[in-house]
Amino acid sequence: MNFSADDHRYMQQALRLAETATRRAAPNPGVGCVLVRDGAVIGEGATLQVGGDHAEIQAIKDCYARGLSPAGATAYVTLEPCSHHGRTPPCAGRLITEKIGRVVAAMVDPYHEVAGRGIAMLQAAGIPAEAGLLEAEARRVHRGFLSRVSRQRPWVTLKAAATLDGKTALLNGVSQWITAADARRDVHALRAANCAVLTGSGTVLADDPQLTVRDTPCLRQPTRVVLDGALATSPTARIYDAGVAPVWLATTVTDETRLQPYRARGVTVLALPAPAGHVDLAQLLRELASAGINELMVEAGAGLHGALLQAGLVDEMVLYLAPYLAGDAARGLFAWPALTSLDDKLALEVLELRMVGRDLRLTLRPRPD
Repeated sequence: MNFSADDHRYMQQALRLAETATRRAAPNPGVGCVLVRDGAVIGEGATLQVGGDHAEIQAIKDCYARGLSPAGATAYVTLEPCSHHGRTPPCAGRLITEKIGRVVAAMVDPYHEVAGRGIAMLQAAGIPAEAGLLEAEARRVHRGFLSRVSRQRPWVTLKAAATLDGKTALLNGVSQWITAADARRDVHALRAANCAVLTGSGTVLADDPQLTVRDTPCLRQPTRVVLDGALATSPTARIYDAGVAPVWLATTVTDETRLQPYRARGVTVLALPAPAGHVDLAQLLRELASAGINELMVEAGAGLHGALLQAGLVDEMVLYLAPYLAGDAARGLFAWPALTSLDDKLALEVLELRMVGRDLRLTLRPRPD
């Protein structure tokens, strides 16, 4: 594949549009599209909410709103145009109808209803169409959707805040506030970028959190998911106010008498009985994916953090480090078995490091050592 510098530039513009649409479009992918003719952008768009226009249609409408025609233009799209009729007609068909001159996609859509058929439809109509321009960048932007359709689980981001010596709370449980206000606002922005937030019963019992997005723009509140295998949390806890934001309860308890008080508050109960009394984390993620959750943020304690890491279910970590020490007796970040060899350590790749106010923010990804 031979792509020009201009091809790269316009696809980068499409990827920026896609980033703005990712949360809005979920569970669909937030695609970006740029129409270019004779070296000028004549239309651009990004996917709307479910049931609304896809990026290609928005770009075509934008073109007409400028008093122009999309005929003969090159369409730069961050994901292969769809070829099937779902809630909306196929975008590949609309591009053909509009007599688009060329289509460049960042990547093929792995969804089984598309999976190369969009490119094939365009080519069969005589339109040059190819995929693979800035694919790595597109996979990053579309990671939640790709994870859900390819792995049947959301993209999982684990967020934690600690002191420089890796402590999340004092021995007596006091943890508010480890980080400063700037970092806490950043956490709210991170929540807003995710479809759902997962926490454990220990966090609910200790902090009675809401886990909603506040003090930052939010298109829609993420679903809160409480993991409470033994049903130790009270149905009156603040997090179970479904009028504030949707909430799920994942538990091994199946006794409807015990579950009814939660249902009465509008909570969606997910009963996942297990012999060991612990919710199967992989099964929980599959259930969330089947409900259309693309991106899941985890805000919990050392136990759930450690269990997810040991199960290999964490894709990325965002760690906020406050510049002070809490001492050896304070509580740590992850519940982890004692190692007898450094060969057994969990290796992490640093993706980003920056300051947020006075605190350090690290974005990391587990990697084979």
